[in-house]
Amino acid sequence: MTPSIARNPIWSFAFFFFFIVLVSPWSVSAEEDPGNVPSNSTIHSSQGERRIDLASLIAELEGVNPEIRAARQRWEAAKAVVPQVQTLPDPRLQLGYQRMPMTDPLQGAMYGFGQEIPFPGKLSLKGEVAQREAERMEQEFNATRLRLIAALKEGYFNLHFVHKSIEIVERNKALLLQFEKTAKARYSVGQAAQQDVFRAQLEISRVLDRLAVLDQQKESLHAAINRLVNRPPAGPLGTPDEIHTTILTIPLHELSQRADAFSPALLATAKGIDRSERSLSLAKRQYYPDFDITALGLRNDRINDNGYQVMLGIKIPLFYESKQKQGVREAMAGLEGAREDFAATRQDLLFQVKDGFVQAQRAERLITILRDAIIPQATLALQAAQAGYGVGKVDFLTLLNSLLTLQDSQLELHGEMVNHEKAIARLEAVTGQPLTGGLLERK
Repeated sequence: MTPSIARNPIWSFAFFFFFIVLVSPWSVSAEEDPGNVPSNSTIHSSQGERRIDLASLIAELEGVNPEIRAARQRWEAAKAVVPQVQTLPDPRLQLGYQRMPMTDPLQGAMYGFGQEIPFPGKLSLKGEVAQREAERMEQEFNATRLRLIAALKEGYFNLHFVHKSIEIVERNKALLLQFEKTAKARYSVGQAAQQDVFRAQLEISRVLDRLAVLDQQKESLHAAINRLVNRPPAGPLGTPDEIHTTILTIPLHELSQRADAFSPALLATAKGIDRSERSLSLAKRQYYPDFDITALGLRNDRINDNGYQVMLGIKIPLFYESKQKQGVREAMAGLEGAREDFAATRQDLLFQVKDGFVQAQRAERLITILRDAIIPQATLALQAAQAGYGVGKVDFLTLLNSLLTLQDSQLELHGEMVNHEKAIARLEAVTGQPLTGGLLERK
């Protein structure tokens, strides 16, 4: 009976018509270019969630992130040190009483003040050292802010990719369910093997497994982003907005120049060199003595008369071999260390610029290939496999492989779009300024 049904053209045509009607809505969705999803599209697993805007998240991050606020307070504290070290030491108020047994005894009150005066130039050098330290802390604050903004952007783009992955996998799960129904229908009339049904069920189970992993990744990313914006990690977040791939038009040498000129991390180490140079000058100035002036008023009660006394004290750097000389050695070593830190930081930043640049270029090439060639070809291959399976010219494994190839290509496309934007975010953090002026939106 089965062979006669298989050879009957009426049965074959009816089954082919049933199959095309059953899967045609999903064929249309598979043809959609994932790089041009309409703005009103929503992710199946995130329906009902509010949209989250990256710009508003960045503004919230800058206002409430504890690490940024702590860096700002360290900068404010460093600025408050400058006037303190430039000011003379506090004067001493002196009060006393004297009685000296002499032929004509001297007795009466003593009063006056004393003031320590550092050698000229020491206070100004201390102020310059503190000023450079405050400027270094300012650049540390800027570096912290840019680093956390880049981390927020990466988390946001990763969350976008997870949501897109859930959307694609959910769509293909529905298509696999249709494949399972079709395989069961063909098996019931003897036109397909039972293993087609089992393979469809296996792929559905694998899809469910993948969705469970994606749900876990989504929740972890929610917690990571909430932590950055100082929200409860377990709190809800929402669905990211659609991202638009951008083309990087700034050449590598210009990006390197921007990093040299504007990178807060590099500027912080440069300020460290300035501070160390002035610390060395201050250490050399310690060879010079400081002064102490004391002025006293004297009262002689015996003769009912007043007098005064003025004294000048000099601090002698007597132990200069073990104190001042070692201080100069310390300052020189600190200066050399600051210079080496600057060289190491610059090399690391130039590497990051080159790495981010080549990653962005690679992503741009792959996005073009995937969007304009691979995905359209994979879509046509799936359509051909659907039509062939409906008339028995293509086996189920070929149909399934066509679907999985299209799914992997769609996921790879969105992954490269996200990788490109993450590379741009890292470049912005390294160069110390947005690259908007050198970016054109990809149409």
